[in-house]
Amino acid sequence: LANDSYGMRKAFFREMKKLFPDQEPRELPFNHAIFNCYYKFPNGLPKIHKHDEKPAQAFGWFMGERLVAVFVFESDIGDGWEDARVHNDPPDKRNAALQMGTNILVWALMN
Repeated sequence: LANDSYGMRKAFFREMKKLFPDQEPRELPFNHAIFNCYYKFPNGLPKIHKHDEKPAQAFGWFMGERLVAVFVFESDIGDGWEDARVHNDPPDKRNAALQMGTNILVWALMN
């Protein structure tokens, strides 16, 4: 899991291209199991901290059909995991970040 901390997308995608030279990252659809394996996120990745008006997105790299790396963009779920005083995100956003983090862990352990 890589959480875009507002500005690392270009560098991260460049490095992932070295690991997966024949593959472009694929945006994960809202119905992907990672969004529904424990907590339900019918609209995909939650947007926790707003920098821009862009939608939250999750991109994946695969080995065959197995998702092996995830990059979350425009969500900043990591902000929701930090001390509440750091970003002043409301409790519902912080809870969504923790729930999405739980989904990521559950999905990784089960797949």
